[in-house]
Amino acid sequence: MAKKSTRVQSVSTAFRVGPEFDLAGVDPAATPVGPSSKVEAAEDLAAVGEQLDALQETLYAEGLGGGRRSVLLVLQGIDTSGKGGTIRHVAGLVNPQGLRIASFKKPTPAERRHHFLWRIRKQLPEPGYIGVFDRSHYEDVLVPRVDELVPAAELDRRYEAINDFERELAEAGTTVVKCLLHISPQRQRERLIARLENPVKRWKYDPHDLAVRAKFSRYQLAYQEALTRCSTPVAPWHVVPSDRKWYRNWAVARLLLEALRDLGPVYPEPSYDPQVELARLREDDPLR
Repeated sequence: MAKKSTRVQSVSTAFRVGPEFDLAGVDPAATPVGPSSKVEAAEDLAAVGEQLDALQETLYAEGLGGGRRSVLLVLQGIDTSGKGGTIRHVAGLVNPQGLRIASFKKPTPAERRHHFLWRIRKQLPEPGYIGVFDRSHYEDVLVPRVDELVPAAELDRRYEAINDFERELAEAGTTVVKCLLHISPQRQRERLIARLENPVKRWKYDPHDLAVRAKFSRYQLAYQEALTRCSTPVAPWHVVPSDRKWYRNWAVARLLLEALRDLGPVYPEPSYDPQVELARLREDDPLR
């Protein structure tokens, strides 16, 4: 069998959710494109990191120069799917000065008094920044659907509101990269056990996790609906096989890299003449 190349034309195309998408048909342990081993993934991730760092610096400079564009990476996934690990290994590849990371838990009473997108809008990345959401506005259609907290008509309104919101973001200059970190129930069980067996990981465990795990199949159905109803041309969903952590990190990093390449940030033109400033430093520098 020929060795797969990490020089994939489009990782986004490989993982993008289309009209006939079926989440149940995606193998969480698959490596359909790119590296086939942890070693290959680490080598390519290092190269990706260099490119991400350069593009993010350009985007940051563009924002300081008056540009309006930004990137928003949305990470969704059931418990132990690796949202935190992805942030550490992917967002950690770029300068934190240009990052804005937000984590969304159960809404507070104060947040519940507002529209469900209110707290999301407060955490959007400013121009020139890469924003990363650990969970997101999709919590307000996933949990209510699984636990039957709101009527179907209200869920319909929320799906429409999400699509309108993401279209608004795109029109304002924000590129939205949405990733579902897709794991199997077997891998989730292994990771929960590992948390309990390791004293330094027990802080990640909550006894309530088992109650959520019991609804695993219901969450898969909720994700299926959210993916198909909210994967649009301006904000498509990508399903990343995440049973293998090294592959998950590689895939999300590649998706972010492709988004930045497509964005094509540019350094702002200086408001001064560089040659004049060079001459001043060389000839008129008061500290010479």
